[in-house]
Amino acid sequence: MDPARDNPLVRFSSFWLGALIFVLFGLACLVIVPLLGGKEEDAMDAATSERRIENLREMQAAQDAVLTRDQVSAHFRAAGEGLLAVQPAPMKVPTQVVPGSPTAEKLAADTGPPPDVEELAADAPVDPAVMELGKAQYILCMACHGADGNGVANIAPPLAGSEWVTGPVQNLIRIQLRGLTGPITVKGKEYNLPAPMVAQAFQTDEQVAAVLTYIRNSWGNKASPVTPEMVKALRGEVGKPPLTAADLIPPTGDKPAGDQSAP
Repeated sequence: MDPARDNPLVRFSSFWLGALIFVLFGLACLVIVPLLGGKEEDAMDAATSERRIENLREMQAAQDAVLTRDQVSAHFRAAGEGLLAVQPAPMKVPTQVVPGSPTAEKLAADTGPPPDVEELAADAPVDPAVMELGKAQYILCMACHGADGNGVANIAPPLAGSEWVTGPVQNLIRIQLRGLTGPITVKGKEYNLPAPMVAQAFQTDEQVAAVLTYIRNSWGNKASPVTPEMVKALRGEVGKPPLTAADLIPPTGDKPAGDQSAP
């Protein structure tokens, strides 16, 4: 074995010589490569840039040939005048009312008595299909009133055995369309929950009638069904403030305490 190969000084010098050669090769590449291909790339970039500018000029010239500035201004002016001339369309359904608008404020101020609703006989037959639809709609109520209608503690009162549920139909429809807030006594117990019942006015007349028919004839309750015609007659309640117990017809049939104009 050649003793020179085990000499640390020789090995150290060889390492640095190799590193120096590698660095010089890299520098040479950095200098030579741009000289070989740089001009061609620069020429291509310049040609592409010039073509883009030419395309832009051609497009602008074509637009100017079709529409002049005066023509464009005239079209914008006509569109603006047309928008200014548009008159607001009359409200056709309560859901079109914009919250906070004068119409909404007028509806909120209108707290007159609702129209009378003629109820069906207590022993009127209940359509099974209506009960099925009502059961499906009750899913929206289940979180607060419970799957068995017994309510949820500190959230909502029970519907099973409630005198309000089997009482006047008008109460239930108005609550469904306007919501309910404040204390209310159910089965001898007062409920004064912080979260009011939210109105379900987005439901159709058929859906409202079905879910109310369902709760009036479930969990031991027995009362006359609710019809879509009854709900339609009270659609004017939509948009008004939430009801309180004083606004409702007591289950005994007396006049509501909060509605002095009611018959």
